[in-house]
Amino acid sequence: MTEERLPFGVAARLSRYLQILTQAKKSGKSNISSRMLSEYSNVNPTQIRRDLSAFGKFGKRGVGYNIDYLTGRIKEILHNSGQHNLAVMGSGNLGTAIASSHAFADHGFNVAALFDAAPGKIGSVVGSLTVQPLSEVSDTVQEKGIIVGVLAVPPEAAQAAANMLMKAGVRIIFNYSEALVDAPPGVAVHSMSPAGELLYALYFYLT
Repeated sequence: MTEERLPFGVAARLSRYLQILTQAKKSGKSNISSRMLSEYSNVNPTQIRRDLSAFGKFGKRGVGYNIDYLTGRIKEILHNSGQHNLAVMGSGNLGTAIASSHAFADHGFNVAALFDAAPGKIGSVVGSLTVQPLSEVSDTVQEKGIIVGVLAVPPEAAQAAANMLMKAGVRIIFNYSEALVDAPPGVAVHSMSPAGELLYALYFYLT
C-alpha cells in the first residue's frame, strides 16, 4: 500500500492523525490510544486501527501507540519527512495570521515568502518576513524552491494571484478565499472554507 498512491480517505485520515499526534506531543504525552485518536478525529477506533495496521504493527494493547514512532512513520507514508517552502499571497489579517503561525512549521512547512499588491504594505515586516510586491513572485518562487501557494486575498483577486503562482511553477494551491479558482491539469487547488466545514458538521453531527 505504501508503494502506491493512497486512497483519498486514507490520506485525509492519516493527515488528521498526524495533526493530533503533533499536538499530543506538545502537551507532554509520549503514548496515545486509538480511543483518544478517535475522540479528537471523530474516526471510529476500529477504522483507526485498520488504517494503521495496513502499514505495519504500531501499537501495544493496553499501552497504545508511541507518539514519536507513529509520527515518524506517518510522515514517511505521507512523504512529509522533509521541509517544504510555501508562499502566502495577501498580507491582510488572514495572510498575516498564516505567516505568523507556528502550525505550519510543526508539520514541516516553512512560510518562505509573503506578497501583497497594496503599495502601502510593501516592505512591512511580518514575523521574519518582509512583504514583497507581486512583481517578485516568479523570481522568489524559483530562488526559494517554493512548491505550495496560499491564497489569502479577496475573492476578486484570487484567480490572478493563483495565475501568478502557477506561472512561476507552483503546483499546489490552498485557496482561503471564497472564489472558485480555475487551474490546468497537474495543479491541485484545495479550497479551505470555514463555512463548508460548518455545513459538514451540521449535517453529520446535528441531524
